[in-house]
Amino acid sequence: MSLELVAGVDGSTESLAAAHWAAREAGRRRLPLRLVHAWLWQPLDLPIEQDRGTQARLAEDVLRHAESAVAEAHPDVTVTAEVVPDTPVAALLGVQERAAMLVVGSRGHGPLTGFLLGSYGQQIIAGAERPVVAVRSRDAADAGASADAADAGEVVVGQLGTPEDSAPALRFAFETAAARGAALRAVRAWSLPPLYAYSPGSLRLADEAGGLEPFEEKALREALAPWRERHPEVRVIEHVEIGSAGQVLLSASTSASLLVVGRRARRGALGPRIGSVAHAALHHAHCPVAVVPHD
Repeated sequence: MSLELVAGVDGSTESLAAAHWAAREAGRRRLPLRLVHAWLWQPLDLPIEQDRGTQARLAEDVLRHAESAVAEAHPDVTVTAEVVPDTPVAALLGVQERAAMLVVGSRGHGPLTGFLLGSYGQQIIAGAERPVVAVRSRDAADAGASADAADAGEVVVGQLGTPEDSAPALRFAFETAAARGAALRAVRAWSLPPLYAYSPGSLRLADEAGGLEPFEEKALREALAPWRERHPEVRVIEHVEIGSAGQVLLSASTSASLLVVGRRARRGALGPRIGSVAHAALHHAHCPVAVVPHD
């Protein structure tokens, strides 16, 4: 099955920046780009004239404007576009089967950080089975091809848990770094365990490694090993630091071009959730954030 990148567009500056980011990434990966605009005829229960045809034409105009802007700025990328008759969340999740990733716009960070990603974006990230990249629009220049310079920094990835837990995020991060010719910074955060929190077996393994920090460094090396073998061209920086995972990742990604984090794909009692680390990254990172699901 051939893959493609999928970007959601809705007429906003943020979604156009996301579409341009997706086009640049599609060019590097030599994949086609598919632009999707969700529009569903839902007449309001109001005593006003509501013209379905006019609204349909407006939806088509939004899509064609984005398609024209992206195709002009990125002539080397094959761009297709379609209006999907559904809600934004269902539209993007419904076309993810062939997607290497989904790309959405985000309004950035600020004093009301808890609301700036938007409910649609959070639902897409929480429900997707593919990596989802949230892209911010910083200024008009970022929307065009000149933003390649902003993609030249390190790719930062969080390595949490076991090698199996972090494998999808590491795979995505290594593939992205390889496509960009960028360095990859692999970050593993750790904290001092409360009294009796570690089992005797865990403490023995830490002692054999020479202490808790060397134990964490060894865990990071082991998780990275198979991906280094697959991508020997990628320069890897190992970063082990004491602190909360969210804080350490945000600090390490200050000058990054992309921050990659994982999230559990399992559904909780209240439905799918993003997770605390991904939530912190999405609302506070200064670069695009890729959220990669894992079991």
